[in-house]
Amino acid sequence: MDQNETPLLDAIEKLIDTHPAYFRIPGHRLEQGMSERWTSKVGSRIFAYDVTETPFTDDLHNPEGAILKAQKLLAELYGADRSFFLVNGTTCGNEAMIMSAVSEGEKIMIARNAHKSAMMGLVLSGAKPVYVMPDVLGAWNIQGGISTQSVNEAFKKNPDCKALFMVSPSYYGIASDLRETAKICHEHNGLLLVDEAHGGHVYFDGRLPEGALRAGADMCVQSMHKVTGALTQSSVMHVKHHDGADMDIEKIISNLQLVQSTSPSYLLMASLDCARMELALNAGRMMDAAVKLAQYARDEIRKIPGFKCMGDEVTGVSEIAGTDTTRLVISAKGLGLTGYELEDRLFERFNVNTELSDCDNVLAIVTYANTKEDILRLVEACRTISAENHNDTIINDNSVINLDFPPLPEQVLTPRQAYFSRSETIEWSKAEGRISAQSIAPYPPGIPIVYPGERISRMAWEYIEDFRIKGRHIHGGVGGRLDLIKVIAE
Repeated sequence: MDQNETPLLDAIEKLIDTHPAYFRIPGHRLEQGMSERWTSKVGSRIFAYDVTETPFTDDLHNPEGAILKAQKLLAELYGADRSFFLVNGTTCGNEAMIMSAVSEGEKIMIARNAHKSAMMGLVLSGAKPVYVMPDVLGAWNIQGGISTQSVNEAFKKNPDCKALFMVSPSYYGIASDLRETAKICHEHNGLLLVDEAHGGHVYFDGRLPEGALRAGADMCVQSMHKVTGALTQSSVMHVKHHDGADMDIEKIISNLQLVQSTSPSYLLMASLDCARMELALNAGRMMDAAVKLAQYARDEIRKIPGFKCMGDEVTGVSEIAGTDTTRLVISAKGLGLTGYELEDRLFERFNVNTELSDCDNVLAIVTYANTKEDILRLVEACRTISAENHNDTIINDNSVINLDFPPLPEQVLTPRQAYFSRSETIEWSKAEGRISAQSIAPYPPGIPIVYPGERISRMAWEYIEDFRIKGRHIHGGVGGRLDLIKVIAE
């Protein structure tokens, strides 16, 4: 196929060029009816591309023309058997993968650090989760990889597991050993489903972790908007058949139709078409730029007193098979600053916008579209912060955090059963022994201690209570606090 083509973009332009008397949705009639307050700032031409299903532009839910060709080009680029455009983000792809792998009452192995969309997939499917715990990279207090040993042991204890759902690379760029994990899954007649939201770019540079499809994953989902130039909310899903894997492509298509809008945005899909074309033609240059910019920043930040910046040295630690070095995990603990404080200072003082912060770190994502000026501003901001906070004594920040997680709680209800059960709000102090109706995850490292449908054990309660008393960040609770908690009504 000719990867220089953009069939969907071309189809939309062909429609526009006919200057139709337009009586279809959307109501703004191409570029004619948009608010002048908006068009006066951004122009009007882009809105002409916001169309719907026409004889030119195909139908996402039954593609036969431009969309089908665009998806075939995508599949060829990534080496997939089938690829699909997603207009509801990677969330809907994760839901569809789980629903396509397991039915109600069947078991699926879920990495305990999975994105919350995995929980949505469990609610929709009615499947019973078997959880595997990721390791923790104690020096940085973030999630490590999923060990192949824990996957193998979980399959041996649960030979009826239909699939494993896991995240790789993680938000922080940490990759697990997908190749060996895929072998284990297929040996046990299970599917490997990978949330590769943060890894759509890793296929195009040998310095980055191996892509999930190449490593043997049966299905994966990528957020193309995160680092590859598509518009926000546009993602893709890939399917690849491997020996030992049993997939029903018609079921996958049906599930995608279930979780996707029946009014898909052609702006999002055209951006996917163009992002794919750019990767096909220019990925080598794009990824080389990102890797080199990130490495320059890493090298410079490491020279700054009180600062650390994670790199490939963590590979092989905490079950980490590799790292995406375009992700800058930055710590100023040596200056006594939390990640939250560092993020605030970078933004408020220097207008440097970073992706996220946790108790210890700040994450900055570098892409091909960043400039050397961006990198220099980040580095110089860190230098200034160090100079202002350096009192001749740098705190020893090399201590390793040992998070001794409590055992997994008793699973009384499946996530679906818990979701549709009547709940009540009680005081956190009275939560021990009750069945949780929500997730509670100390952050970092963001691994839930309790999931919906699980009984809150004494050990789990004490572990979470210790975080609460110390004022550490916790995802969960009611209204962002852990004074109250939702539990299944008795």
